[in-house]
Amino acid sequence: MQITLKNPLDMHLHLREGEMLRSVLGFSANSFIGGVVMPNLSTPIIDAKLALSYRSEISSLRDDFEAISTLYITPKLNKTELQEAKNLNINILKLYPKGATTNSQNGISSILDSNTMEIFALAQDMDFLLSIHAESAGFSMEREYEFLSIIKQIAHTFPKLKIIIEHLSDCRSIEVLEKYDNVFATLTLHHITLTLDDLLGGGLNPHLFCKPILKTPKDRDALLSLALMAHPKVSFGSDSAPHLLSRKLISPASAGIFSAPNLLEQLVELFESHNALENLQAFISDNAIKNYNLNPRVRKTITLTRKERIIPSYIPVGSDSIVPLNAGSTLKWSIQDISRES
Repeated sequence: MQITLKNPLDMHLHLREGEMLRSVLGFSANSFIGGVVMPNLSTPIIDAKLALSYRSEISSLRDDFEAISTLYITPKLNKTELQEAKNLNINILKLYPKGATTNSQNGISSILDSNTMEIFALAQDMDFLLSIHAESAGFSMEREYEFLSIIKQIAHTFPKLKIIIEHLSDCRSIEVLEKYDNVFATLTLHHITLTLDDLLGGGLNPHLFCKPILKTPKDRDALLSLALMAHPKVSFGSDSAPHLLSRKLISPASAGIFSAPNLLEQLVELFESHNALENLQAFISDNAIKNYNLNPRVRKTITLTRKERIIPSYIPVGSDSIVPLNAGSTLKWSIQDISRES
């Protein structure tokens, strides 16, 4: 048995920098034609020049993978910088609430203050997409829900601004997705397959600690349903976020799940188990191309076949390592062939 997928895309991806970038990029580039690359590096991507440099670095390492650049919103972002970004085909702005996640110390403290609302107005006028890490600073299980009031106000005030709720994790967010024409979302593999019990129910597993945190079976099942039906406003975004083992085993542990290895194989197995393979193409490609108005530079056809393979137990990075999602598990599917269109 085989399945062929065209132009898979990962619409939320952390590739980091330096040795980490070189160690993890291949896992995404082997399975996807490109991805929306997050800007929260140790030196954040806060201007168009930095974004161009990062995009060029990724391309120099793998020219068969298109890094879709994002610009980190800071209080200093202005119209001149936004225009420069558009000139370089950078069309996505990333909003981090200050302190919400990894390297978000340069984020926004007051989301709805006059300065930030002006940025949103410019973004709407200049046809940017607004990608949001939608979490408050409240109780961890309620952070996404508490942030929804801000999403609603932005969506109502700027009806032509396309808003992406990244890594949707709370089933109560679905109502906002359905209510506002300009609100869309990405879904991760871990949020549609795991719950808080996987993180700590049988003993703490630091490799499953992420933000937003894994939630309840009710949340998981509702989000999985969105994915399996390939809801037209939802795209796949792994939020694959590598952290060194040494950073996962200390307190506080770094937040992030490294899910890039064997992602396509795991998604095929998941959709097959729910008799929804016919919807996988839309979930991992077609919806994204439409919703983000993409014209991919790289195009690939990837054929997977029923052949067992094992997810690596760890990925070496210098003298350290990264532990991937579902490390050591045996999968039923393998990538057999990758054909790149000229």
